[in-house]
Amino acid sequence: ERWTHLRVAPVGVGDDLGFVASMDDVTEQRQLGDALTYQARHDLLTGLLNRSMVEERLREYLDRAGSHGARPALLFVDLDDFKDINDSLGHLVGDKVLTAMADRLYACAQPHGSVARFGGDEFVVIQTAVQDVAAVELLARRILSVVEMPFDIGVERVLVTASIGIAMLPGDGAISGRLLQNADIALDRAKSEGRGSFRFFERDMDARLQARKALERDLRLAIVRQELELFYQPKIDLKKGRVSGVEALVRWNHPERGMVSPADFIGVAEETGLIVELGAWVLRRACTDIRGHRDIELAVNLSPVQLKRGGIAEMVADIIAETGFDPDRLELEITESVMIEGAEAAIAELRHVKDMGARIAMDDFGTGYSSLSYLNRFPFDKIKIDRSFVMDLGKRGNGAAIVKAVVGIGESLGMTICAEGVETIEQRRFLEQAGCHEAQGYYFAKPMPLAQLTGFLAEPTTVLAPA
Repeated sequence: ERWTHLRVAPVGVGDDLGFVASMDDVTEQRQLGDALTYQARHDLLTGLLNRSMVEERLREYLDRAGSHGARPALLFVDLDDFKDINDSLGHLVGDKVLTAMADRLYACAQPHGSVARFGGDEFVVIQTAVQDVAAVELLARRILSVVEMPFDIGVERVLVTASIGIAMLPGDGAISGRLLQNADIALDRAKSEGRGSFRFFERDMDARLQARKALERDLRLAIVRQELELFYQPKIDLKKGRVSGVEALVRWNHPERGMVSPADFIGVAEETGLIVELGAWVLRRACTDIRGHRDIELAVNLSPVQLKRGGIAEMVADIIAETGFDPDRLELEITESVMIEGAEAAIAELRHVKDMGARIAMDDFGTGYSSLSYLNRFPFDKIKIDRSFVMDLGKRGNGAAIVKAVVGIGESLGMTICAEGVETIEQRRFLEQAGCHEAQGYYFAKPMPLAQLTGFLAEPTTVLAPA
């Protein structure tokens, strides 16, 4: 196909009138213009519509909705933890996954929808003339299903999940920007409730999101303003009847809200990445506080997000050097979820930490879904029995059998066993008889600030003596 530009100009000679015409081949200019227009409207990697076209297309659909009664739905699709693919397999593999993902989403949206790459690992699916909520839910489930199908990229088999936030007309926004914002709010809720899921926008989500953002903002300031403090819960050597160590537990004394529970802010810290800075602060402060108490060990919790981000060994080494804390007295506690997500990278980090002399404990054992084989693969020195099994002791449940089994496993692997949540003398006696090495809980002592801990260590109570 060729394009020409024809110019015609009148020419008069005496009484005669004529015309002069010139013709230029403008095919290249036209093709260049078309290419520039395409680039302005499309994502160059995937060929999908780009972010700017999403709002334009939405405005078109919203205009039609007002005049023809059509009901568009917007699905905000975000690939879960896609950064890990780029980091572990490289951006070339990541780009190929994104391209293949675009093809799958495009196929899902046809024949009455549009798909755009909103940026990074985010996609937008706009479905027009939706019949009802059930039809949108069916589409969302179909998208999740096709996303989770393996991607074979060269020799690599890549597995991906996605989270989806959904907003619809007429109730979720009459302007394009608002519809996008509400779908994004629903996406945030879907991601916070677990990967590989979808959520429809609900009006109270906006208020909850604003409250969460306020909490995030306050938490950032809390680290700077030194509103955070550490409490320490003693761990007791059941055989010797003395304090063997303490676990550092962070508390937030908010100037307006008072004491904020870790359950309310640790999740926010993990979702926003603040947990990395917070975790480093906790370790540094705890090492400084406990450095002078040379007869006890210090246990500090590590978030799965910290391990996933990497750099744990370097952080520990830097803080040990900075504070002068003896690494032989340091214990890092991790939960079972670390073993399920990114196990190999976590193992490498923890082995580096062990090489410094520190110990590794599995926290809340029995509450996750990990295989017992992980006990052999990970460099654990200690197993901490979750409080739910300790509370079950003396009741009709299986708590007693589970505790005995864990003690047996620990002994066969040469690990120390610590029981959490001990609240009665009967629980303590059972744990001693079962061969448990350590225990902590309100029966012995509640978490306490450093000044109170110093007094507790100087004059230990009689409850510490063997039962």
